[in-house]
Amino acid sequence: MYKTAFKLLNLLLGSIRDLAPIILVVLFFQLVVLQQPLPNVSQLVLGVVFVLLGLTFFIHGLEQGLFPIGESMAHAFARKGNAYWLLTFAFALGFGTTVAEPALIAVAAEAAKVAATGGMIGSSTADMSEYANGLRYSVALSVGLAILLGVLRIIKGWSVQWFIIGGYLMVVIMTAFAPAEIIGIAYDSGGVTTSTITVPLVTALGVGLASSIKGRNPMTDGFGLIALASLTPMIFVMGYGMIIL
Repeated sequence: MYKTAFKLLNLLLGSIRDLAPIILVVLFFQLVVLQQPLPNVSQLVLGVVFVLLGLTFFIHGLEQGLFPIGESMAHAFARKGNAYWLLTFAFALGFGTTVAEPALIAVAAEAAKVAATGGMIGSSTADMSEYANGLRYSVALSVGLAILLGVLRIIKGWSVQWFIIGGYLMVVIMTAFAPAEIIGIAYDSGGVTTSTITVPLVTALGVGLASSIKGRNPMTDGFGLIALASLTPMIFVMGYGMIIL
């Protein structure tokens, strides 16, 4: 009990340290540059407190739950020695965590509103929902395939740089042919996939798998899944845009 409380206190102090530069920047520009008082001070203070508590409990939850379960499942699949189920799990993990990603849901919904306003799609709720869901599932499918490919890379011992170089060459080529309206969304989609839900589980899976396979180094082989998960959505969303726009 005391050990947990002490650990939470240390995490809270770490969250305060991490947020302090952001708070100082906001205060400096608001009070010194703009020379205006802070609006709704009590509400801002309460919001900062909630952010601090949220970060603290989120990090604690990662350490206690998501990282251990990801690594334990990777070890279990490696011991089982069945590549089919491991690759199936990798795809399902990438797809499932991405389709539930709050940042992706928000970006897809906003993109649908802008597309409807610009006349690229219908302005009805059904049209916007179909467009947003198409974006979400395109990105989720791409991340699922990226994690599957990344796990296969760890099993085979392939170098990650060739995947990254080849992938970004494809992104550059597709950018020249994709509709201008979809390019920015495609690039942003690569960022929103690597957020609060996807990163912890995928990282734990990669590190745990590389630790379980003989001849693999967790430092050189275990990382790189997140890079693939950021890359493939750009390709798939631009492809999605070429089809529907």
